[in-house]
Amino acid sequence: MTAPKVIGLDLSLTATGIASNLGWCQTIGETGITTRALDDRLDAIDRLTRDILIAIGGGRGNWPALVAIEIPAFSRSGAGSHERSALWWRVVRSLRRREVPVAEVSIQQRMRYATGKGSASKGAVIDAVARRLPMFATGGDDNCADAAILAAMAADHLGHPLAQMPATHRAALDAVTWPEMPAPVVVPYQAGRHTDLPTIDLPAQEAS
Repeated sequence: MTAPKVIGLDLSLTATGIASNLGWCQTIGETGITTRALDDRLDAIDRLTRDILIAIGGGRGNWPALVAIEIPAFSRSGAGSHERSALWWRVVRSLRRREVPVAEVSIQQRMRYATGKGSASKGAVIDAVARRLPMFATGGDDNCADAAILAAMAADHLGHPLAQMPATHRAALDAVTWPEMPAPVVVPYQAGRHTDLPTIDLPAQEAS
């Protein structure tokens, strides 16, 4: 049975991490947004939203069966928190208007799925992706690694795990509030089944 396309999304102004169970990951972002005038900030957030949606949909409206997105860390404040919140809501609203199911995943849930613990360093998550999910060429980028874990969680929830994960890691799935969808058809993990996934070259600029 063909696995449905899913996306992991770790939103950021400067380097949004995006990953798909089809075997690719990338970052999208702009620097200096928070120092710009109001209208320029609005335009930048609009551009980022558009570019992220193009990447998610492949530029052709090929929307995923599920998007797992990291919940903003409300404990983190300072420059950019206001603009990051705007981007988060714009992207989520755009996905829901296209009837794409969206699951909110906390940082702790993502870390637990990656490492088996609810607290882990960026390096530990990067190492976990390199070891368990080698189909993702993160290049050591923590944003890509985070997105890869989120994509793996979404795929696992739908019954198409990308790797054989220990029970202590998979316990993170039970803590996520998943959107209502048809009951998943569980396909047992088979070693090597995902190792030959193609790398997708996404269009850099294309109207959504």
